[in-house]
Amino acid sequence: MFEWKWDDVAAECEQHLGPKGFAAVQVSPPQKSISGGQWWTRYQPVSYAIEGRSGNESQFRSMVQRCAAVGVDIYVDAVINHMAAWDRYFPEVPYGPNDFNNCTDDINYGDRWSIQNCDLVGLNDLNTASGYVQDKIAGYMNHLIDLGVKGFRIDAAKHIPSGDISAILSRLRKDVVIFQEVIGAPGEPVQPQEYLGNGLVTEFNFERTIGDAFKGRQPIKNLRNITNWGWLNSSSAVVFVSNHDDQRHNADRTLTYKDVGDLYYIGEIFMLAYPYGYPKVMSSYYFNDFDQGPPSSGPHTGDACNQGWVCEHRWRGIANMVGFRNATVDRWEITDWWDNGNNQIAFGRGGLGFVAINREDYNNLNQTLQTGMPAGEYCDIINGEYVNGNCDGPIIRVNGDGTAYFNVDTISASAIHVNAKIGGGCSGDCPPPPPVTKTWENAYLRATSNSWGTTPMTFDEGEWTVTTTFGSGDGNGGPRFKISRFEDWSEAYPAEDYPITDGAGTYTITFNDQTKNISVRKGGVTPPPPSSGTVDVNFSCANGQTTPGQSVYVIGDITELGNWSLGQAVKLEPMSYPTWTGTVALPQNASVEWKCLKRSETNPNDRVEWQSGSNNSLSTGSSSQTSANASF
Repeated sequence: MFEWKWDDVAAECEQHLGPKGFAAVQVSPPQKSISGGQWWTRYQPVSYAIEGRSGNESQFRSMVQRCAAVGVDIYVDAVINHMAAWDRYFPEVPYGPNDFNNCTDDINYGDRWSIQNCDLVGLNDLNTASGYVQDKIAGYMNHLIDLGVKGFRIDAAKHIPSGDISAILSRLRKDVVIFQEVIGAPGEPVQPQEYLGNGLVTEFNFERTIGDAFKGRQPIKNLRNITNWGWLNSSSAVVFVSNHDDQRHNADRTLTYKDVGDLYYIGEIFMLAYPYGYPKVMSSYYFNDFDQGPPSSGPHTGDACNQGWVCEHRWRGIANMVGFRNATVDRWEITDWWDNGNNQIAFGRGGLGFVAINREDYNNLNQTLQTGMPAGEYCDIINGEYVNGNCDGPIIRVNGDGTAYFNVDTISASAIHVNAKIGGGCSGDCPPPPPVTKTWENAYLRATSNSWGTTPMTFDEGEWTVTTTFGSGDGNGGPRFKISRFEDWSEAYPAEDYPITDGAGTYTITFNDQTKNISVRKGGVTPPPPSSGTVDVNFSCANGQTTPGQSVYVIGDITELGNWSLGQAVKLEPMSYPTWTGTVALPQNASVEWKCLKRSETNPNDRVEWQSGSNNSLSTGSSSQTSANASF
């Protein structure tokens, strides 16, 4: 909550953030800084005392306590790379000339030493390798922890060696959430991956990709598989649509409240719906010039949230999508994806939620879509409020086969989730649910994948399920299947063979023996979010000369690398063409066979070129990251 006063943050926790399910709020730097009305004065500290235009230490302590009482943690924006652009004497700490690095040259972003030792835009760069400086910084952070702070954003972490941050964190009295501001750029020597051992890292690729797509530079359908683009592992990334710097420095690639229509709004909705990273919602104030500071009156003064303060966190769709995120966290996957080939998309979250987003300027999204959700009526939480089992807006009806009709206006969205079902559920001592019965005694998959044999399916929670791997089909056509009741053909569904249209690969097929509904999901059973038992493997494929529409991928004998399925291979990025690179989280202590691969970006089976020779071998080990290199 950028530039909010402590008393206002406390009231917002009680009135809005807590009730809507926000886990935490990041507050502006609390330490004493230079005087002035500009926003950037908060990033020029002169001491580590808790005082400034947001309030004093007593007010800060009260805010932390009041927010904690309603389940909202406080994260502090910690400015520890530098002090203000004064002389090198800060007696309130105290710091003197020997506590700073001595490079006043402009930073050369092609040189690691310059990035991490020279003054950032003229601000005095602290010698964070010094034990004395580390003690002072840790003392400031420990004081905030004693006040109840549960996490820190490390401002300008890229300009602090990762080892120095580690040394500072080792001095903290408690484990807290750490996320580090590291802007990765192709070809630079300092990259986000080297900070993962300290905690979470900001993933700026997400912000800029979302900005490009929703600003119209690429169709939003391309966002389907962004987790395979070589970015940070989901469990290591903090993601956002906008932040206070890029609203001012990089608005061309960043969505902000100044964008036309509701582009910013639906971009935030996408972020909260998509299962990647730890999402952070920006809460801004209106500004007309770069330096402008916050409004003089607080956000709880009159109608301030429609005037001086933007208050994006209160916008209905954004606030209610926090509930969507919380309701769907146990199914960290995308299911039932649909798009119109352009700027209309929809996807589910494993039967716990479903969202439809229309970024088109002229055409409504009018579709009956498979949601994968239980039958019933649900509140459209983007366009209505769900309270005590009732909805004051549109209601979306999910049929017995999981389908529902959506009518979404241009530059708008619609979303439902299991915790916003009309009528709600019981509380307290609830009766047990009725047993799920099956009509069939057995069900069998008969398909090109098993040469039309009979593979038994498993019954659970009202559905028959099987996982199988399809190739290119057989002599009579492409990959396809039927579900049969018996081991002969006396009763089988559907009447015509069910075609596989998404290419070769592993699929999970489910069948309801009462409704005869069939659903297909590529990729088999999707794993949960990566845990601490993973290794970030930095893959590199050299000499990857490609033609337009063709890219380089990494593929292998493990689920994370597609299990040798062309359609599930992981796309790399040409950071130093013709060398392609990307990072994939693989299980610790795994033995992996893998190769570099070229293929069409749109048709996995077209323009395929394999790395020659035998497979590459990789043992992931147990460290936080490793490298795997090969060449065409």
